Amino acid sequence: MSGSSRRPAPWAVAAALVAAVVLVGAAPAAWGAMRPSDDQASGASGLDPSQSVALAYEFLDTRVDQFCDGAGHCLPRSYEGGFFTTPSWDFTPSFVYDDALVIIAYTARGLPDDLRRARAIGDTLLFVQENDPIGDGRTRASYEPHGIREGRVEITGPGSFTGNQAWVGLALARLAHATGDSRYLDGALRVGQWIQDNTADMVRAPYGYTGGQLEDGTSLTWKSTEHNSDVSGFFAQLAQLTGDPVWSERAAVAADFVAAMQSADGHVDTGTGLDGSTINTRPIPLDAQTWSSLATGDPRYGAGLDWTLANLIATDGPYTGPSISEVDVSKAWFEGSGHLALALTLRDGPGDADRAETLLSSIRLAQRDAPNGDGKGIVATSNDGLDSGFGDLYYASLHTGATAWYLLAAAGDNPFTLPAD
Repeated sequence: MSGSSRRPAPWAVAAALVAAVVLVGAAPAAWGAMRPSDDQASGASGLDPSQSVALAYEFLDTRVDQFCDGAGHCLPRSYEGGFFTTPSWDFTPSFVYDDALVIIAYTARGLPDDLRRARAIGDTLLFVQENDPIGDGRTRASYEPHGIREGRVEITGPGSFTGNQAWVGLALARLAHATGDSRYLDGALRVGQWIQDNTADMVRAPYGYTGGQLEDGTSLTWKSTEHNSDVSGFFAQLAQLTGDPVWSERAAVAADFVAAMQSADGHVDTGTGLDGSTINTRPIPLDAQTWSSLATGDPRYGAGLDWTLANLIATDGPYTGPSISEVDVSKAWFEGSGHLALALTLRDGPGDADRAETLLSSIRLAQRDAPNGDGKGIVATSNDGLDSGFGDLYYASLHTGATAWYLLAAAGDNPFTLPAD
C-alpha cells in the first residue's frame, strides 16, 4: 500500500506539502447489502474486460517510456493528474513499491515488449541499488525519474523501509524467474540480506522484522504486519530460487509474526508500537487483511477477508470498493480493490467470484469515468481526500500502482508467489 513510513511508500512526501481538512466517518456498507450499480451490471462503461486490460497496459507503457536514459534505464512516475499535477506543481517521483508492481504486472502478461519494459525498470532498480550513497544493498522509498533520464540517481524519498525493500526484492525475484538472468537474483539476495541484517528482531516477542531505517540511519523499532507479510512472501521466493533453506526459516519468522497479529474476531491488526511487542489495535488497515492472505496462503486469513467485507466496503456514487482502514469509509480505494479482488479470487469460496467481479467492474467504471482519469489508467481513489487513518490523505489521481494491482487481479496473478513453471 502507498502510505507513510510504516507502509511501503509515498504519501508522507506529498502530505508534507499541503494541509487539508476531510470529513470522515460515513458508515461502511456491509457487502451483503451491496449490489453492482446499474452502470456496472450492464457493462455500460463500454469496456469489456479484455479491452480494459489492454488499455491499462497502454497506460503503463506510456509512463515507462516517458523517462528513460540512453543506457536503457526507465522509471515511471507514480502519480499524475489532479492533486499531483497543477499549473504550479508537477509531482513526478517514482516510488519503488509502485515500480515493483509494474514489473510484476508486465511479467503476468509476458509479451516481448512487456518483458523488455519490465527489465528496463528492473535494471534501474539494480542501478540505484549499486549507486546508493551507502551501498549496502538497500534501495530508497522513491527516486526522481528526471534524474534517471539524465543518467543519475536522485533520491526523493530517502528512507529505507522494510516493506519497500521487500517489494523491490519481489520484483527482482520475479524477473529472475521470468528471464533466467542471474543479475536479478543477485540483486534480490542483496536486498534480502539487508533486511535480515538490519531489521530482524529475535529479542522482542513476537519475533519478526522491524520497520527499517530513516535517512540518518535511525532504526525504526516498531513492527508492521504489512511489512512482515511482504518479507514472508519475498523470503519464500528466495528459498524457491536458491534452494537455501535458511530463507524458508526466515520467511517462517515473518509469517509467525503476522499470525500473532490476528485478533479474536479474525481481523489482523496493523502491528506493534515502538516497543516491538505491544499490539496496535487501531486503525485496522485493509492490506493487513488481504496481504496476510496473499503472502502466506494460510486459510486462517479468510476470516480477515470476511471482516473486510463486513467493515471496510465503501460506496461512493457509482463506485464500490474497500477503503484503506475503518477510519474513513467514504470513498473507494482502487489499489485496495485490486488486491481484495485478487485475494477473493484465489480464496474461491462461495460468492467470492461474484464479489471479485463487482470490484473489478467498479475499477473498469472508474477507468472510464473517475475524476482526473484518462480512459486507460486507474486513479488511486474514487474522489479526493480519503483519510488513510495513518496521517495521510489519498487523491483521485492516476496511479501506476493501482493500475498494476488491477492487472494482477484481472490475471489472477499473486505477486507474493512465483508462477508455476
